[in-house]
Amino acid sequence: MKCENCTKKECIKKTNIDDQQSVSVDTPDFNSEHEEKSEFHKLADAKIFLSDCLAYDSCVTAEEGIKVFQQNQKEFFRILNLNKKCDTSAHKVLAVSICPQSLPYFAAKFNLSVTAASKRLCGFLKSLGVHYVFDSTIAVDFSILESQKEFIHRYRQQKQEEHSLPMLASACPGWIRYAERVLGNPITPHICTAKSPQQIMGSLVKDYFARQQNLSPDKIFHIIVAPCYDKKLEALREDFYTASNNSHDVDCVLTSGEIIQIMEQKKEFTKEAVVDTLFGEIKEEDTANDGVTRSDGYLEHIFKYAAKELFDLDIKEITYRALKNKDFQEITLEKNGEIVLRFAAAYGFRNIQNMVLKLKKGKFPYHFVEVLACPGGCLNGKGQTQTEDGKPDKALLRRMEEVYAEIPVQLPETNTHVQRLYQEWLDGTDSPKVLETLHTTYSTAEPPTDNMDIKW
Repeated sequence: MKCENCTKKECIKKTNIDDQQSVSVDTPDFNSEHEEKSEFHKLADAKIFLSDCLAYDSCVTAEEGIKVFQQNQKEFFRILNLNKKCDTSAHKVLAVSICPQSLPYFAAKFNLSVTAASKRLCGFLKSLGVHYVFDSTIAVDFSILESQKEFIHRYRQQKQEEHSLPMLASACPGWIRYAERVLGNPITPHICTAKSPQQIMGSLVKDYFARQQNLSPDKIFHIIVAPCYDKKLEALREDFYTASNNSHDVDCVLTSGEIIQIMEQKKEFTKEAVVDTLFGEIKEEDTANDGVTRSDGYLEHIFKYAAKELFDLDIKEITYRALKNKDFQEITLEKNGEIVLRFAAAYGFRNIQNMVLKLKKGKFPYHFVEVLACPGGCLNGKGQTQTEDGKPDKALLRRMEEVYAEIPVQLPETNTHVQRLYQEWLDGTDSPKVLETLHTTYSTAEPPTDNMDIKW
C-alpha cells in the first residue's frame, strides 16, 4: 500500500504497520482473562499511525508496533476491572493527565466552553474509577521555560558551538522519531534537549506526586489523553522507564477520540468535577481559579523572551508572515535596521523535509523553528480530527481552533505552581536535578545514505 506522501514503488513503513495490526490477534486479550465483558466490550482496537507516513522502515519496529497497539481502551478497562477484585495488593492508583490540545476537542464535541468540558470529562473519568485527573499544562510550562533558557545559551554560544543554531523544537514525538530514526546526524544536535510536556508530566506523576502520596511509582497506572497516536510511541522511549522501580512514566496513551468512544457508549454523564492538584491536598488558592488557561506556543514565548533577554525589547504583538504555504510561517525581530532574530513554524512533513534539505545545505537562516508533524499543528492530531472514514473533519477543526483561541493565556513565568515545584521538587531553577529531570538526549546514529530519496 502506498502512503499519501510517498512516491516510492512500495512503502515498507506502511506495510510493516499493516503487518503489526494483522498479527494483533497474538497480543494478550485482557477481557478474556477475566471471563467477563463490560458494557464497553465493543470498543474498537486502536489504529496506529505516525502523523504522516515517513516512508521508512526504520521508524517503527515490529516490537514497538505491538506495544503501541496494546495501548488502548481494553488496557484501561483491564486496570479498572483489576481494581474491583478482592486482592488489593494488585490494585493500581489510576491517574489521567489531559493534554491542553485535547480539551478543545471535547469542548467542540460537547458544544461547551473549555472549562465546562474539562469538568465534564473529569467527572466522567472519575465515575469510571479514575482516582486523579490532572491538567498537563503545568508540564507544558516547564518545557517552555527550559526551552527558552536553552535558546539563550545556544544563541550566545553560536560562534563557539557548531550546532548551536538553529534550535529545533522538541515537543512533537512524530518529528523526534523521524529525526532520530531517519535523519540522525547532523540534525539531532540542533534539537532542543528540553523534554516534551508528556515526558515531564510522566516524571511529575511518577516521581513528585508519588512521593506526595507515599506511593511506589509502580503502584500508579498513568494514562495520558492526547490528540495524536505518536504520543503512544513516545511513551515507549527508554528515558521514559525507571528500571529501579520497574515503572514507565506513562503506562498508556489514549487519544481524545478513543475517550469519546467510551463516553458515547456510556451515554450517561455524572456530576462534574474539577481537575486535581499535584500537591496532594487541595488548598483555597488551588480552587480560587479553576478555569482553564493555556501557555503561549513555544515559538511565541521563546521569541518574546529572547527579545527581552538578548536585546532588551518588549514585544507585545507578533506578526506572522506565510511563505510557501500557511504551514510554514516566519517572524522576525529588527534592531537598528538589522534582523537579529528570525523564527519559523514548520508544520507537516513536506515543510519539515524542505527545512532539513536547506539546513544540510547551509542555506537555512533561522535561529529557532517550531517543528510539528501534523499540518495545522497539534489540534489537527489524527487522534481527534479524523472521521470514521479516515478523512479530516474540517468543520470540527475550525471549531476547535475557535475554542482554543478563546482560552486565556497564562505565561509560564507567572505559574506559581511551577515556581513551587522548581523549589520543592528540583532544588531550584538551575540545579543538577533540573538537567537530569527536565532534559534528555537524542540518538545520533548516522542515517542510511538513501534516506533523502523521498519526493515531497
